[in-house]
Amino acid sequence: MTGRSRFVSAADVAERAGVSRSAVSRAYTPGAHVSAETRRRIYAAAEELGYRVNRLARSLHQPRSDLVGVVGANLANPYISAQLAALSAALQRRRLQCLLLNTAGSGPGAQEDLARLLDYRVRTVVLLSGAAPDALIRLCAQNGARMVLINRPAPPEGAAADLILADSAEGGRLAAARLRAAGCRNVAVVISASRTSAKLDRARAFAEDMARHGVPVTRWAKGENSYQTGVEAARALLARPGIDGIFGVTDEIALGVLNTARAEMGRRVPDDLSVIGFDDAPVSAWASHGLTTVAQSLEALTAATLEAIDCAPEAPPLHLRLPVALVERSSVALAAHRHDVIVP
Repeated sequence: MTGRSRFVSAADVAERAGVSRSAVSRAYTPGAHVSAETRRRIYAAAEELGYRVNRLARSLHQPRSDLVGVVGANLANPYISAQLAALSAALQRRRLQCLLLNTAGSGPGAQEDLARLLDYRVRTVVLLSGAAPDALIRLCAQNGARMVLINRPAPPEGAAADLILADSAEGGRLAAARLRAAGCRNVAVVISASRTSAKLDRARAFAEDMARHGVPVTRWAKGENSYQTGVEAARALLARPGIDGIFGVTDEIALGVLNTARAEMGRRVPDDLSVIGFDDAPVSAWASHGLTTVAQSLEALTAATLEAIDCAPEAPPLHLRLPVALVERSSVALAAHRHDVIVP
C-alpha cells in the first residue's frame, strides 16, 4: 500500500461516504445532529481511509484550545523531568494536549520562541524553568492565555501571572536544623550561579538559621544548576579541612556533591560528611544515593498547576504556596552518632 502525500481530509471522507462536508463535521462534533445511518457511513469511510480530525484547525473556532504550552530550559534536571512526566500525564488524562518547548540554548531569540506558542492558540503557558520576559507575560494576558510560573519570581506590576511556589525558606530552615541535629559545626551551601529567587531563598534561610546558632557557613555560588556544579563544589570545599555538612539547593547539585565526596574525595557519608538536597527527585531515593532531602510534592505541584490551567482567562491570578517536608534517607548522620555536640 502506498502512502499519501497529504493528510486525509474531511472532504475525502465525505466523498467516500457520499455525504456533504458539513455532515462529516457534524458527525465529529459532540451534540450536533446527524442521523444514525449517516454517522455509520461516515465512521466507516473514516476508518477505511485512516482519517483523523484536525483538532488544531477546530481549536481556532473554540473559545479556548486544548493545547497547553509547557516550557523548560533544564529538562535534564531530575526533578524537572519528573515534573514534566507528571504534568504531561495529567494533561493527557484530561484530554488536553501538551506542546513542549525546550528553551535551552535559545539565546537572544528565546522571547520570540516563547511568543510563538501563542501562534498555536495555547490556553496556558506553564514555565517549569528559565525566565519569563515581562513582555511575554503581558502578551499572554492580551491573548486570553494564562501564564503559570513555577518557583519563578513574581512578575512586575501590570504583568499578571499565576504563581506556584514551594516554601523555599522553610526548606532552607529544615535543612539547617537537620544538619545541626547531625552535629555539623562547619557547613557549606552550594547554590550555583543561576540566582533564581527560589534557590536564593533556600540558601538565605539556611545561612540565617545557621548564623542564629553560631554555625559558620561557606557559600559556593558558581556554575550552572547541574550535577557537575556539585562535583566542582565538592572538589573545592572538601580540599580544605573542616567542612562536615553540605546543603545543595537542588537534588541535582547535592548528588554531585555526594558522589564526588564518596568516590573521589575519600569521605565517608554520613560518618565524615552529611549531605542534604532539595526537591526529592525520584533518583534521590535510589539505594546507591540515599539522599536526605527537602521534598516539594510532585502530586501537590501537579494539582496546583492543573488548578491554574482550569481557571478562566479573566479570573484573578492564583498565588499558591506549597508546603515542604524533610525526607530522611542515609546521607545525613543521626544525632546519636555525634556525642561531642549538643544542639540547642
